[in-house]
Amino acid sequence: MVPQPPAVPERVVRFRARTVLVILGIVLAVAALLEVVWIARQVLSWFFVALFLALALNPIVEWLQKRGLRRRGAAAGAAYLLAFGVIAGIGFLFIPTLVNQTNDFANAVPGYLHDLTHGRGRLGFLETKYHIVERVREAIGKGGASKLLGLSGTAIAVTKSIITIVVAIVTIIFMTFFMLLEGPAWIDRFFDLLPEEQRPRWRRIGHDIYRTVGGYVFGNLLISVIAGTGIAIVLLILGVPFAVALGLLVAILDLIPLAGATLAGILVTTVTVLAEGWVKGAIVVVFFIVYQQLENHLLQPLIYGRTVQLSPLAVLLAVLIGAELAGILGALGAIPVAGTIQVLIREYLRSRRERARDRPALT
Repeated sequence: MVPQPPAVPERVVRFRARTVLVILGIVLAVAALLEVVWIARQVLSWFFVALFLALALNPIVEWLQKRGLRRRGAAAGAAYLLAFGVIAGIGFLFIPTLVNQTNDFANAVPGYLHDLTHGRGRLGFLETKYHIVERVREAIGKGGASKLLGLSGTAIAVTKSIITIVVAIVTIIFMTFFMLLEGPAWIDRFFDLLPEEQRPRWRRIGHDIYRTVGGYVFGNLLISVIAGTGIAIVLLILGVPFAVALGLLVAILDLIPLAGATLAGILVTTVTVLAEGWVKGAIVVVFFIVYQQLENHLLQPLIYGRTVQLSPLAVLLAVLIGAELAGILGALGAIPVAGTIQVLIREYLRSRRERARDRPALT
């Protein structure tokens, strides 16, 4: 007779009603928080843009405080006036040219499209070989654009967009100023909430995060200005029309990590080929390739090397995840967020090593 294995006693797991209610409350709170974030996503995007600008201007504020303007408010106001003065000066020098070139470019687009639809011009092969116009018409004919091009709907949408842009600009301007003015006070209030023995540690962490994020923001703006100025000079030398407008476009797109410069290169090269031919287009391509090497191997290590200190793989993953989660704003904020996470992980590992080193001495 085969011996039977001993019966395993049944284990009954009981949850207290309080535990179930706490878990349910946490789930509901997280769901409500996500819903609030989704509803306020536009305001949150304005907040992060203002934070981006405040971090870019804060080094100027601190520099002014060290040079005689001791009061934070006076230094922040002076930095704001300096920034507006620089923007106004650039606008006075370039906006008339930019407006004229933008209008010329807008007027030239119908001619480019006419040549394309009739298989003529430098891009006519797209129609003769690939029938791109018919494909676009077929896509539009499926109803994707017919619902969007109603006169009343378009007018309402354009009006709403203009109002939203104006409100966003005014809000971001004030939010940036208040962040510059009250940012240190907010940080001090946060540290006051912590136990006194932990404040030095968290102040050190906060300083490292500020150095990482602030260095990236300032460096990103500086590199974008260099990229836009460089391509504008090259286009002016080559005699390519819309040089200033295209330089501004490159400066804006270069703010987007990794993909921005490539997209800018494609757009500028296309305009150059349409306006001046393949030879000058090839020169522009060579310039973008050389500049990308210069930016990747000289400018970025020089500017980011002492602040962000992220590997290229970490940068790529951070940008891809950020872009997937929040589009362009996510791509812009991905590297600072990754740098912040890196600072926190390093501090955690350092504290663990210190505890492991001190443990034998206690025994």
